[in-house]
Amino acid sequence: MNRALLTAVFAVAALAGCSNDPAAGHHGPPPKDPPDYHGVPTDDRPPTILDTPDAPQAAPQQAAPK
Repeated sequence: MNRALLTAVFAVAALAGCSNDPAAGHHGPPPKDPPDYHGVPTDDRPPTILDTPDAPQAAPQQAAPK
């Protein structure tokens, strides 16, 4: 009895998982790019390097313990 019930439950689950509602398919045209999109950027120039400061800044001095 237990095996028959398990087989029936598995069959119902398999049929439910394989079923497809044709009305739930994809509808309408595919999405379009916005008008200001001009494709993938093709800037192949290397990035600019930021200038380094002229002199290193001194670390703040800590007060000596008393």
